[in-house]
Amino acid sequence: MTEEIKVLVVDDHAVVRAGLVNILNAEHDISVISEASNGFEAISKAVELDVDVILMDVFMPECSGLEAIVAIKDKKPQAKVLILTISDREEDLFQALKFGAQGYLLKSATVSQVVEAVRRTAAGEAMLSPHIASKLVAEFRGKGDEPRLSEREIEVLKLMGEGLTNTEIGSRLFISESTVRTYLRRLLDKLHLRNRAEATAYAAQRHLAPRSYEVPRKP
Repeated sequence: MTEEIKVLVVDDHAVVRAGLVNILNAEHDISVISEASNGFEAISKAVELDVDVILMDVFMPECSGLEAIVAIKDKKPQAKVLILTISDREEDLFQALKFGAQGYLLKSATVSQVVEAVRRTAAGEAMLSPHIASKLVAEFRGKGDEPRLSEREIEVLKLMGEGLTNTEIGSRLFISESTVRTYLRRLLDKLHLRNRAEATAYAAQRHLAPRSYEVPRKP
């Protein structure tokens, strides 16, 4: 049986936290092991607890979600943070991704989208709301001349855009996971992107991957 995905829910509104806890705990493969009402609590619990996904809001008193991401990633670089917020402001989006968020989801998302985003974030995939992805696409359009990518780099980018993990990409292309990571670093450098989430959006914009948010679940 697959291990449960352990989640830390961070939101300053008790009603929102309660709703998310109920939604996630209703899934057979997800368990909310703790909650936090502000960024300071999130930092403390993220460091002391063994969690797979930190589901966190941006706007919170005392310490915002963006400030919390910086501190969490500094203390625990492998932490996977999924932002769930009402903010579709470009500055919040770009800051969150720059600071290391794995994905950015709006609170207008459906229950199934939130659940799927948690699963895919735990698997190391980048998650973006369609509206958010369009903002990244718009930014890419203003970047000027296209860089020249090798055939293998394009293959890696395409599979990344399809939601495959590094291990899955390596298996598909018959290369090691460390080689996949090397290609990813090259892609980020060549395309002037900041992280995997932006690379996924870039792949979608170049029609290298499906644009739709919903993806089939693995059997």
